[in-house]
Formats: sequence, structure tokens, C-alpha cells
Amino acid sequence: MASVAPATIPSRGALRQLATDPVVVAWEVTRACGYRCVHCRADAMPRPAPGELNPDEAQALVEGLGGFSGTTLVLTGGDPLLRRDLVPIVRAGRDVGLGVALTPSATPRVTPERLDELAAAGVDRIAISIDGADAAAHDRMRGMPGSFERSLRILGHARAAGLRTQVNTTVTRHSAGHLDRLARLVAGTGAEMWSVFFLVPVGRAPAQDMLDADGHEAALRRLAEISDDVPFRLKVTEAPAYRRVLIQTGRTDRMPPAVNGGRGFMFISHDGLISPSGFLPVIAGSVRRDDPVHVYRTAAVFREVRDTARLKGRCGACEFRSVCGGSRARAYAITGDLMAEDPTCAYQPMGRTPC
Repeated sequence: MASVAPATIPSRGALRQLATDPVVVAWEVTRACGYRCVHCRADAMPRPAPGELNPDEAQALVEGLGGFSGTTLVLTGGDPLLRRDLVPIVRAGRDVGLGVALTPSATPRVTPERLDELAAAGVDRIAISIDGADAAAHDRMRGMPGSFERSLRILGHARAAGLRTQVNTTVTRHSAGHLDRLARLVAGTGAEMWSVFFLVPVGRAPAQDMLDADGHEAALRRLAEISDDVPFRLKVTEAPAYRRVLIQTGRTDRMPPAVNGGRGFMFISHDGLISPSGFLPVIAGSVRRDDPVHVYRTAAVFREVRDTARLKGRCGACEFRSVCGGSRARAYAITGDLMAEDPTCAYQPMGRTPC
């Protein structure tokens, strides 16, 4: 088993930067959505949920997020295209120096004209979900016939609008065996990135669809192999053990930053509640009363999930804890303890002094 090479351990300066300025802030601008996805984290609904931030509050939030440096604001949902003030929100993000990305649902609203308008306003990346290697598998998971073909068309329209494109895929026990087919599909879309999410049992996502520890390990190792020969960047969410796998298999040249929920990432709900991740709904504050920059940098739950010395069980004893740290969201969803060992990690620490 490979030891942790010094070059792969995040420097104190890098970790300090992630504790000060997130790489990504994801804002669930609405929970309204016409889809019926079986794994929906947001438990989305056809109409906006009570308490959604109004246009003035939305503008104030985006202006406040301008206090971060080098951060991308991801406008997600629900379906963000159901916000009537979406274009002003995008412009505000651009004006305060944020990168702006969008994750719309693949509905007829995503027209070439709408994409041109959003690109002109300041969106620079569109992410579209493809959760199956064929129409039957994808449409079944999304609860919407025809969504597979529409998703592919939207990706083409987005590229024509000059937008960078990304495919998001949620891996479950049903789709884990199709990673190679999915990778070929993503390559065929011309997407710059494939963002692979490992299911966390929150919202509507059923726990029985989650991979077990051995299933996670096998999928992560297969993704590492797939990354050897694909034309896009591969990113993994809620499976930080992927960084361990890259180290163990000698693929440190493609190591992503040590970003986890709360460390390099912050989530804001439709009603302004702040948490480390949408998959980790532990509330740290509210944008209606708190400065989101201050919450990210100082709130107790953010400090806790960034402190690897507080990890318990195998995660606390693991020599890879600085680059991994386990999925805090999955540990919390399954055990109720933020800092418990990740129960879906198969790795057994070697007894070394933790990093």
C-alpha cells in the first residue's frame, strides 16, 4: 500500500485558503421543479416553497458573497430557470467578481435563446444531469419521459452559446456498473467535466440505493482507471476517498483540491439557511440575519468539519485524513454524528500517525 507522498498532502497555506474562501458556493435559488427525480436532495416540488428569498434579498445575498475571492457561485435548485429574476442574479454575481454556473433542469425552458441571454448576463458554465447510460435508465431516475434526449440537446445548445459544459451523474447501486458506458456518453457530448456524485440518503434519495463500502471502493477505483483515457476532467462529489485512491494508484498528477462540505464548499438553501453542503443540512446561520462570509469562516459547524483532528473511528486514525476526511454528509445521514467515521469507506488504516 502506497504511503502518502508529501506532495499530495495539502499544505497549511492551501487549507487556510479553503477555510477563508470557498471554491464553490451553491445556492438553491428555488425548490420549484417540474421533475420528479427519485434521488432529489431538495425534495423539489412543482411550486416555490414558502420562504424563498425575494429579489431584493437575492441581490443582497449575491453582493455579500462578493466578499469571497476566487469563488464560483452555482445557481441550482429545484430548477433555477423558474426564478423570474435569474438574469439579474447572474449579472449581480458577475459584477461582484464571482464565477457563475447554472444547473437547470432539462425542460423546454432551456432554449438556445435563453442560453444566449444567460451567457450574455455572465453565466460561464452549464451543468446538465445525465443519470443513466441510455434513455430508459435516465428517464426512470428522473421521472420524466424524454428527458435523456432533451439533456443531450441542451448540452449541444449550450456549447453553441459559448458556454462551458459539464455533465452531473449520481451513482447508485443501479448505475455503478455502467460507469464505462456513462464515460463514453459524456465524452460524446463534448463536455469539459464529468462531475460524479455518490448518493447520500437525504431528501428523496432512498438509503437502499446507496452503494455499500465495497461498492464505493470498486466504483472509485474504476473511475480512477477511466480517468486515464478521457477527454474531460473527472470530478467526484461526496466520495473524498477518491483522492486516497488516486494516491494509492499513482495518479497524483490529477489530484483535485481537498474540498469537502464546509471546507472549500458552502450551501445556501432557497430560504437563506447556510450549511456546509446541501447533503449535510446542519444549519450554521441564515443570510437574512448573518453575513455569509463570516458564517463560512467562523461558524462552529464549519470549523468542526474542517478540523480533521476531531474525526472519529477509522477516519480519525487514517493516514489519508488530510486529503480525504470521509464524507461528513454520509456519516451524518447514517449515524447522526458529523465526525463519525464514514461507514461507506472500505479502507482500513495502517496504524500510522495521522496526517
